[in-house]
Amino acid sequence: MKSRFDAPIEYDAKKRGYYYSANFDIPTKLVSSEKLIALSYAKKLLVQYEGTPVYDEISNVIEFLIDSKTENNAHFLERIAVPSRAKILLNQKNWKLLLVALNQNSIIEFDYTGRWKSEKTHRRVHPYQLLIDDGVCYLFGFSEERKAERLFVISRMEKIYITKDTFELPEDFEFSSRCKGGRFGAFKGNGKAEKVKVEFYDDAREWVKERIWADNQKIEEDEYATTITFSSNQTHEVLHWILSQGHNARPLEPEWLVDKWKFHIKQMSKLIKS
Repeated sequence: MKSRFDAPIEYDAKKRGYYYSANFDIPTKLVSSEKLIALSYAKKLLVQYEGTPVYDEISNVIEFLIDSKTENNAHFLERIAVPSRAKILLNQKNWKLLLVALNQNSIIEFDYTGRWKSEKTHRRVHPYQLLIDDGVCYLFGFSEERKAERLFVISRMEKIYITKDTFELPEDFEFSSRCKGGRFGAFKGNGKAEKVKVEFYDDAREWVKERIWADNQKIEEDEYATTITFSSNQTHEVLHWILSQGHNARPLEPEWLVDKWKFHIKQMSKLIKS
């Protein structure tokens, strides 16, 4: 520290140890003003994760790194903002327990209320990853009861218990590798990737071209519509994605997806009549 960073370090013979003889801030000496400003931008972008320990911990680190060098740029930093979104509700105790389990590769047990079933079930799971997607925190892991990989919404997990049993983390534990090239967030299908084909109309035509929805997507345009074709096994989320565009989107393939889309439209029409 003294030879490389010119830190004011002195030796105390009585205490037999080294100490700083003057104030010394390592980060400000190592990080340029430009990079400190970039860190300020990063904190603003992290607002979408406010409510999670990730936000608090990273924000504290950024605050530690940022010093008076950014004061002159404070006004300019306000020119970049992230609009408010619904905050994540998360049990901090559960989050910390899961971090411990991940670090130790410990098998956990907990009570869980699923999305489609209201009754609680007891689960024994090998935790692989924590995922944060669209305001929701998930645990991705292997469920011994189901003998398959599952996603669990952390806010629905109760009485989390870290067992003394451990598991071997598979080399391919990464969640994104299960999505078969689809980029529709924290949802995966159990089957193989399917070809999806969707037509978009009017103002949705430009909207759909603004992002990469799948690794192998192809976009075609004609006078009347913009057609996107890709493969994914995240078909549940794909259906919601199509429905979110209302009358400006229509699925063409696969056939079962078209049928589900029609079913939802019919159900919505009933609400109008009621």
